[in-house]
Amino acid sequence: MNDSLLDDVKALLDKDFGDDRILKQIYRACENNEVISNYERTYVQKLAEKHLGKRPEILRTPTIEQKPITPDVAIPQTQSIQKMQTFQQEPPRKSYLKSKNSKIMLGITGLALIIIIGVAASFSFDMSPKVETPTTTVPVTLSIQSDLSSYNKKDLISISGVSNTSGTVNLSIENPNNELVWAEQVSLKSNGAYSTLAIAGGQGWENSGTYTIKVDNGKETKSITFAFKA
Repeated sequence: MNDSLLDDVKALLDKDFGDDRILKQIYRACENNEVISNYERTYVQKLAEKHLGKRPEILRTPTIEQKPITPDVAIPQTQSIQKMQTFQQEPPRKSYLKSKNSKIMLGITGLALIIIIGVAASFSFDMSPKVETPTTTVPVTLSIQSDLSSYNKKDLISISGVSNTSGTVNLSIENPNNELVWAEQVSLKSNGAYSTLAIAGGQGWENSGTYTIKVDNGKETKSITFAFKA
């Protein structure tokens, strides 16, 4: 097929029919035994029919040989003879897995019963009514506090507290050298509370350090400390 195609291409090139670029490409493909597309073959065939007087190729359709159909032969069915077979029933086998599971279930059930009995016993021992012993609160006899833990010079010191006595309490402040730098007698309210203000500064407040506030109600004395920066 490539030889006749090559001859047609040569003739078309010699007579200068068609596109030289396409024909030369087809010519080169024929010489190198390369694949030629159907479009290129059709292009050469159309030019050959038009300019070289070639007849169009008639494609013959292959005839399909029909094989004779052989009729189906009915094969008579032979009646099967039923044989009576006696099957011996095997005794049921005990499943090892079922027995193992049953043992596990029995163990779990026994454990649950033991837990239930233990809980019930603990409740039975705890059925006796509990007698709550009243907690006795010790009344506060004397207390003292300040609003801050440290003060600077000329700050106001708020002092307050409670006393179980009546009348008045004596308040005082001492410097780090245990020298009295402030004192006041404060009256108690009806509920035993007291409060007052003191100014951090003056004679005896020249040094920074830890100062002590004291309260005395005639029966006992309480004290707290604070830091002072001069």
